[in-house]
Amino acid sequence: MTSASSASPGAAGSGAAVPNPTFRALRGDRSPAEFAAAVRRAAREIGERVSCDARYIGRVEAGEIRCPNYAYERVFRHMFPGRDLTDLGFTPRQAVRGRPARATTPTTTPEQPGHTAPGPEPEESDVLRRAFMTGGPAAVAALGPLWPVPAAARPGPAPVRAGEPEIAAVEQAVRTIRLVDDRHGAHGIYRRAGESLHHAHCLLDAGVRRQDLGDRLHRGAGELALSVGWLAHDSGRFADARSYYAEALATARMSGDPALEAHAFCNTAFLAGDAGRHREAVRAAQAGQQAARGLPSDQLRALLALREAGGWAGLGDRRGCEQALARAASLFDRGPGTEEPEWMSFFGPAEYAWLEAQCWSALDDWPRAVHSARQAVQLQEPHFVRNRALFTAALAGGLARGGRPEEAAAAGLGTLDLLTQVGSARITGMLTATARRLRPYAAGSAEVGEFLSRMELPDAAHG
Repeated sequence: MTSASSASPGAAGSGAAVPNPTFRALRGDRSPAEFAAAVRRAAREIGERVSCDARYIGRVEAGEIRCPNYAYERVFRHMFPGRDLTDLGFTPRQAVRGRPARATTPTTTPEQPGHTAPGPEPEESDVLRRAFMTGGPAAVAALGPLWPVPAAARPGPAPVRAGEPEIAAVEQAVRTIRLVDDRHGAHGIYRRAGESLHHAHCLLDAGVRRQDLGDRLHRGAGELALSVGWLAHDSGRFADARSYYAEALATARMSGDPALEAHAFCNTAFLAGDAGRHREAVRAAQAGQQAARGLPSDQLRALLALREAGGWAGLGDRRGCEQALARAASLFDRGPGTEEPEWMSFFGPAEYAWLEAQCWSALDDWPRAVHSARQAVQLQEPHFVRNRALFTAALAGGLARGGRPEEAAAAGLGTLDLLTQVGSARITGMLTATARRLRPYAAGSAEVGEFLSRMELPDAAHG
């Protein structure tokens, strides 16, 4: 078996990716995600903090990372005693750098006396940190000014480790993804947003010099993973979404962040419900409520109770659903506090009514489902275009199931109008299901016929 380290020095320095079969063999039968979890566990055993996920393992095996940073090197040596970097299939550090490896004399920081500070990954230091500022946010430049690059973070000399401008850019990327999604939906931004997450991982690998910045970076990277996961979720890429949500949950637990943990469980419960794993949705929502127990946000706990109610409804347990809905109503009625999570800006009366509508739909209580969905449409603020389309699509589905085809077609046509402004595979799928249910009424209703005709158009079919 030929390892990446056997490549010629010229190849090593050329930048061409040479696969690392040696490292792949060490993974054995474990999946990349399982192996990444083992890496994180090994890091904790020796007091290191690495943000390893399946994508990192894939990049190592593909040869994109020819030599890991010092923190990862210590972890790998701990996992595979007696092996050096070349034994693991990596290129020697001096061959990658084109100069002798730096001395490994420990450096200390005031926050962590005596702790050896990990250095930057050879191929992911200054260049990739600048790429987060330019290649990451700028990768969505086609979206216009919605993805700004902070002036302090524009190209120029970059620090060896992440500082305030880089971390602020991660946080801004999260806000911008949410803004773009609210206005335009997930279509067209999922992969670009994933690039920003990749660059955030590079910053995590490089580390920071202060604990407070490290906490912010971990929180920002976790929220970014949730945002990218939501884009995958809304685009129908459930497996990808599940992976991103699990990554955020791991980050939350590794950094001891209950707010991030509650958010991750909330999204996980939502995804599980959409995927038909209703018992998992209940458990995830209950775990989120446990994580949120000490947080100053009744609204977050209300949302998690609604997620739990949706799980019970999916299981056909009306009593469990109604009990969770009662808890949600009690918490929601207390109103927002002064420290509500920033990501919960979407959660208001319209979203509350929509989640209730989902519960009644799952229980086949169509009069209640239609009533709640109609409330959601009426209460939704105009600038949340994606949610207006989502709620109107839900209303169309409820009306169709409730035997009101012309009203359903009218709501479906309204949704199609909104889909000229947003893109969402999820909403399109809902409309497709409604169209199938309305087909028997096409001959007797001009409005139903128009809706079905527009659904046959390629643009309408793809949202």
